[in-house]
Amino acid sequence: MTTTIAVAGKGGTGKTTLSALIIRHLHRRGKVPILAVDADPAAHLAEALGMNVEKTVGTTQAEFHDSRLQLPPGMPKNVYLEMCLNQVIVEGKGLDLITMGRPEGPGCYCSSNAVLREFLDVLGKNYSYVVMDNQAGMEHLSRKTTQNVDVLLMLSDQSIRGIRTVGKLLDLIRELNLRVNRSYMVIDRTSGILAPPLEEAIAQTGIDLAGCIPVDENIIEFDQLSRPLMDLPDNSPAVDAVAELMEKLSV
Repeated sequence: MTTTIAVAGKGGTGKTTLSALIIRHLHRRGKVPILAVDADPAAHLAEALGMNVEKTVGTTQAEFHDSRLQLPPGMPKNVYLEMCLNQVIVEGKGLDLITMGRPEGPGCYCSSNAVLREFLDVLGKNYSYVVMDNQAGMEHLSRKTTQNVDVLLMLSDQSIRGIRTVGKLLDLIRELNLRVNRSYMVIDRTSGILAPPLEEAIAQTGIDLAGCIPVDENIIEFDQLSRPLMDLPDNSPAVDAVAELMEKLSV
């Protein structure tokens, strides 16, 4: 049985950091194999995990379209595309990574999202956990890249705008009838008790607050030194907070 955890929210709230910390938590506790999915065209998850990406779904899709008229004899197009996509997977010890990336040339990412979704439907069944770092905003939801999700964590900073964005995400989930089992809000980079206006804004969304991730100087230092977050010390405040969050969610 595969458990899928997706992280969403507005830009700059720390989605990639939270995704990496969740993956670190699962990996350290032997809850493997894990598939990390970077569904953000900005593609920063690999760096946070200390993994190197040479190919993405977007570039592979472009290469496929360029070469599809010269397929190997007798090979159906869908089989050839699946073979190409398997080369996108970066393999690690108990942890694999697939990166959507950007398609070649101008235009939207709809086609790449569709390819990624279909590929993940098959690939994800081979893992105990799938952790997906989504792009900012709501486009990944409207294109249904994020579906069949067990736990959706909607991340906000300590701002009314961020919290309201989470509320809009929940409205979109309902509108599109996405298959999301459980949805929660997480507040990132907190410095203490949440102010009453923030608590009121959270209550108005109708979403349960699963937890808060404190400001962590270790993360700031690791970012400045380009060190992977997988190497954070066990007593790091954000690591402790994610451990509490995962325990609360029973995943």
